Amino acid sequence: MESPTFVLSTLHHRGSSVTPRSRTVVYRGTWAEIPVNPKNQAPLNPSLYESDLLTITTDARMEKVPELSTDGEGIPQSGGGGPVEAVFWVVETKTQWRLRGRAYLLGQDIDHPSASHVRQEIEKHMRLKSNDDSGCWNWGKEITAHFGNLSPGMRGSFRNPPPATKRDEKPAPGFGLGQKVEDLDDEIARKNFRVVVIVPEEVDQVDLSDPEDGRRWNYQLKDGSWEKTELWP
Repeated sequence: MESPTFVLSTLHHRGSSVTPRSRTVVYRGTWAEIPVNPKNQAPLNPSLYESDLLTITTDARMEKVPELSTDGEGIPQSGGGGPVEAVFWVVETKTQWRLRGRAYLLGQDIDHPSASHVRQEIEKHMRLKSNDDSGCWNWGKEITAHFGNLSPGMRGSFRNPPPATKRDEKPAPGFGLGQKVEDLDDEIARKNFRVVVIVPEEVDQVDLSDPEDGRRWNYQLKDGSWEKTELWP
C-alpha cells in the first residue's frame, strides 16, 4: 500500500440520537510492534510482544474522542471501548478489509491504576514472542515512542488551536498552526496526544482481483483464535 490510511467509522451521540461518523486516518502499525523510524529519538521497548491490534494517533480535543467511549461521553485520558469499524481498500490487489471491534485511548495516565482496565483489555490480545528479559516493557514508553515516530511538524499539530473552534477566535498563548515540536516531552503537545488501539473482533475480506470469481472470507475472534469462513461475495 502506498499510503497507510484507512477509514475509521464511529458512533456520534447527541441526546437520544446516534449517527455514524467517518474519517480517514493514518495507520501507525500494530500495537507493541511500532514501525522502526531511524529519526525517532525516543527509547524503545524491547521486542517482547506481537498483536493484531491496529494503532492510530489522535488529538484528545478531536470530536472522535468521546465517540470512542461506550456511551458517547468524554474520556479524561485513557479509556474508551466504544464500537468502531476500520475499512481498508487496497487498490493494487483489489481487496477490501473491514475490521469491526472496539477502540481504546491511551494517554499519559496509562501506567496509573485508574487505567488498569484499559491495559487489561489490551493485554488479552498481546502475545509474548520473546523470552528476552534484558529490558522491561513499559506502556508509557510505548506511547512516547509513538509520539517520537511522528515528524516534528506532525507533533506540532498537537499545539494547534482547538479543533472545530471558530477561526476568528484568537488561540491561547502557545497554540498556533505550523509549529514544529522537537521535545518529546513538550507539555502542551503531550497533554493532547493520544494513541488509539483498535481491538478487532470480526474481519471481513473481499477479493475482487478476478472479476469472474470474487472471493470473500469472514474471520471471527473466538477464544483468542480466528475462525475463518468463506462466503459468497
